[in-house]
Amino acid sequence: MGVSLPQAIFRRTAAVAKPGARPREAVPSADPDERVRQLEARVAELEASERKLATERDILRKAAKYFAGETNW
Repeated sequence: MGVSLPQAIFRRTAAVAKPGARPREAVPSADPDERVRQLEARVAELEASERKLATERDILRKAAKYFAGETNW
């Protein structure tokens, strides 16, 4: 699969950030246990997103360092 790094990042970003998309909001519930489950699910989503963003940031840092070392200006 010959996908370059910028293409892969663009595809991942496009899949996540759709124009006009609104963040999912928890539906208010009369049951406190259901509300806790909703909030725990949201925390899990945010933690997964944080891990993904940290990975992407690290990849971009490494790429920038690599390409900065290639220049002979």
